[in-house]
Parts: sequence; C-alpha cells; structure tokens
Amino acid sequence: MRYFLRRTAFFVITLWAAVTVNFLIPRLQPGDPAEAIVGQLTGQGPVDPDQIRAVRLMLGVPDTSLLSQYWDYLGSLLRGDFGISYTYFPYPVTHMISEALPWTLVLVGVTQIIGFAVGTVLGAFAAWRRNSRFDSFVTLGSQFVGSLPFFWIALLLLYLFAFTTNWFPTAGGHSVDVTPTWSWAFVGDAIYHGILPALSILVTAPAGWIIGMRNNMVASVGEDYTRLARAKGLKTRRIALAYGARVAVLPNVTGFALALGGILGGTVLVETIFDYPGLGRLLMEAVGARDYPLMQALFLFITVGVLLANLLADFLLGVLDPRVRKEAT
Repeated sequence: MRYFLRRTAFFVITLWAAVTVNFLIPRLQPGDPAEAIVGQLTGQGPVDPDQIRAVRLMLGVPDTSLLSQYWDYLGSLLRGDFGISYTYFPYPVTHMISEALPWTLVLVGVTQIIGFAVGTVLGAFAAWRRNSRFDSFVTLGSQFVGSLPFFWIALLLLYLFAFTTNWFPTAGGHSVDVTPTWSWAFVGDAIYHGILPALSILVTAPAGWIIGMRNNMVASVGEDYTRLARAKGLKTRRIALAYGARVAVLPNVTGFALALGGILGGTVLVETIFDYPGLGRLLMEAVGARDYPLMQALFLFITVGVLLANLLADFLLGVLDPRVRKEAT
C-alpha cells in the first residue's frame, strides 16, 4: 500500500508543476495574439492600435498581473473552463478539442495497439528462435525500419498512393460531401481517409516492441527457473509462454502504458502532412496563431495523459511484480 500511496503523491506534485509550467510557457512567448489576428486581416498594411485593443477586448486577452492570471487560470481549470479559442472565435476551447480528440484517439489508439501486439509476438518468437534466420531477419529488419522517420514514411506514402496512383485521398478525415454521423457511409469514408496516416505510423510502430521483447525474453530464457522447467520435461510451448514471455512482457506492458500517454502529442507531423482533423493539426494551428487558451489546453491534455500513463504503468508494475512493492516498504 505504501508503494501506491507514494506513486500517487508523486503524481499530484508533478501534476501541479506541469500545470504551472503549462501556464507560464505560452505567456513567455514573444508576440501578441491580437496583433497576429489583426495582421492576418490587414495583410501587409499598417496596424491600427485601436483595432488591436478592440480584438483584445473581444477575445478576452488578460491584461492583469501574472500572479492574478495564475489564480484565475487555476480556478478555471477546476471549473473545466479553458476559455474561448482565439483562432476559432467564438467557439470555446473544449468544443474544438472535443471535435478533434476522437480522430486522434482512433488513429493513434488503433495503430499503437496493433503495433504493440505485432511487435510483442514477433519479438517473443524471435527470442525463442534466436540465432535462426527468422531471428536475424526480424531483428535487423526492425532496427532498419525503426530508424526511419515516420514523417518521411508519411510523405513517401502520400506521394506513391495519393498523388501518383490516386488510390487514396491526399488530405482530410472524410469527404466533403459526407456528413459526420454514425452511419456506415461515414465510417467507411473515414476509414478510407485514415488508411495512409495509419500506415505511416504502423510501419515503424512494432520496431521498438520487437527489440524490447526479444532482449527481455532472451534474458528470461536464460534464468534458473526456465532451466528448471526444461529439466522437469515441460512442453516447449508452455515454457515459452508461462516462463519466458510472461516475465519478459512486463517491461513492454509498462512501456505500452507510457506510449498511450503520448498518444495526443505524437501525431503532430503525421496529421499536419495529411491535414487530418486531429489534435496534432489543431496544436500546430494554435501555435501558429498564438492561440494561448487552445495551446494551454492541448499542452495540458498531453501532459496529463503522460502523467496518468506513468501512474498506470507504476500501478501495473506494482501489481504484476511483487518485488517492486517489497522494495518500497
């Protein structure tokens, strides 16, 4: 119990620090969002200070002290109020995030789960067949593919299968003439638009899990309990699953929890390349327009997701491995 209480206390302290840093970073950036908006409207012409003041009042840009803004910010977070988006005025930030979040969750969630499952199975089989041709092919292949930048793969897939062959659309999450509803027509169209972004992530997603699972299982297969299982005459499949893979998969499980935590911030380039309507593209637009409320909310979502994933990984490790709980006492 002491282990879980310690991890929870560490989570609360880290969350407070992350919220504070998330408040400070946008305000330390140079520039004024009101000036940026007026500049976009007027083009290269002169900027009227009265127009800037009017835009600041319209957007509700704070002009109080930093400490006063910080207390207001904490109070707004407790109420679930992230303010009005400067870029998508007059829509609130929560509306914009709720519109983009399902696209990112489906795209990255599905690809991460598939990548984890494929990588873990291939890594376990490669370790059990170590020094074989299959082991060499899988290990070397995953190291090569894993070194490729996924945004480069996205550009390559976009050029080959969208611009050259016209097999898939070049941008968007669905066709313009399809209304986003829970219908087979919309779901099928959304899947069709998401194939290339998903493939660009899936190509490299299993690589890390393959290497990690293989190395962990090679180490576990050499332990005394595995040798004892062989001496007892247990079947090879049972030794591989119950003794080798069961222990070796523990680091992968905790790593998978951490990977899910970064699900919100790991698709910025892919979603930008394919103009996919997820949180990654929304974050790029918010940064470019100095949309402080939207930036703060997105950064906070990413940070909280990573922290929750760390807490989940710690809890999983404590449940699956009793040695961790004993070390904390």
